[in-house]
Amino acid sequence: MDSYLIQVNGHGDHAPMLDVHLKTNGNSMSLGKVKGRKPRWAVRASEMSKKTFNPVRAIVDSMKVEPNPKKPMISLSLGDPTVFGNLPTNDEVTRAVKEVLDSGRYNGYAPSVGYQSCREAVAAHYNCPEAPLEAQDVILTSGCSQAIELALAVLANPGQNILVPRPGFSLYKTLALSMGIEVKLYNLLPEKAWEIDLKHLESLVDEKTACLIVNNPSNPCGSVFSKSHLQKILAVASRQCVPILADEIYGDMVFADCKYEPIATLSTNVPILSCGGLAKRWLVPGWRMGWILIHDRRDIFGNEIRDGLLRLSQRILGPCTIVQGALERILHRTPTEFYHNTLSILKSNADLCYAALSAIPGLQPVRPAGAMYLMVEIEMEHFPEFENDVEFTERLISEQSVFCLPATCFEYPNFFRVVITVPEEMILEACSRIQEFCEMHYQGAEGAQDLECDK
Repeated sequence: MDSYLIQVNGHGDHAPMLDVHLKTNGNSMSLGKVKGRKPRWAVRASEMSKKTFNPVRAIVDSMKVEPNPKKPMISLSLGDPTVFGNLPTNDEVTRAVKEVLDSGRYNGYAPSVGYQSCREAVAAHYNCPEAPLEAQDVILTSGCSQAIELALAVLANPGQNILVPRPGFSLYKTLALSMGIEVKLYNLLPEKAWEIDLKHLESLVDEKTACLIVNNPSNPCGSVFSKSHLQKILAVASRQCVPILADEIYGDMVFADCKYEPIATLSTNVPILSCGGLAKRWLVPGWRMGWILIHDRRDIFGNEIRDGLLRLSQRILGPCTIVQGALERILHRTPTEFYHNTLSILKSNADLCYAALSAIPGLQPVRPAGAMYLMVEIEMEHFPEFENDVEFTERLISEQSVFCLPATCFEYPNFFRVVITVPEEMILEACSRIQEFCEMHYQGAEGAQDLECDK
């Protein structure tokens, strides 16, 4: 029988090398020293990283423009309510975290889906007869963004598609494309307070559609869907057998003359993954505490989706344990006046901004009903020197030091988004500068036509 002998020879300061001897039918034959391949550096970025693209950052980072040095910068672009210090969280919220930190009981690892007691607290907070919840229906996540990522990852495979609002939060597309999931954009209608174009939505569904994303209240629109409109959305999802990913991070952040309806409370047959968190309503986006609420009364998701979410959550071992420990107190002891005061400030700012911008020729704001935003249409025919909303907002920065996000960031050109969380005096000053800017560049019908002819 043939035999093979491999010896490792090494001595002194020299690294061992393979000395290979083959013994065949009693005859020994040496192949000598075998050297391995010569190593070469070949470090490349992954395909996933190459597919990851944030349109907001891409557009904003390419805006190579300096603000007017004679005017202090007013940024109405960032959806972070904490930036200017005028909207602090409630003392009860911070005390809850301080006590947990001092207790030393939450310094270790938690289960990847969150502590059982914390999941129970979230379930109790959102449980209602129309959409019952138990602890097993709650997955705690590192902010609402991770909740959306896990929900997409469990519902869709590479090659499938998801239905995303236009205009809509850019993260949906960023996450989907990085996972090899196609994005189909359905239209929202500004003339109908940003309701969904239901016919267009349903026309996009095919055999590869994995889920429908419904963002209510909306970023960037500040819109809030009525009960009847939500029921029509659910009817489309039911007819087409498409599950819903509900981004409800702005849930209950609605103005007094409007009512917020969690979409899961209106359906018994459409399976829904509702994503939310502390970030906006409690004004602590940096605390990175989010959740997925699993609504599945017909057992359509079954164990398949629940087990999938469990496995996916194990990739990063869950959200911050300190904030988890404070969750029950935050959810159940934050005084109602805190929510009312926050909404009162946002509503006042929204009304001021809407009234001021409505009076400016060439602009058409859409009145918001909640969240922290307002969308403004630019009647581009009256501003012919600008090619698009990106150029318009660039010049607004360079001339007036006011920074609004061009709605191209949200797949909706010729609008811009205003964040209404800034102090009142800043809103008024920004609107005054926007008026000055528009009066400087506005062209009536004849003037615009003459300028076009000159081109």
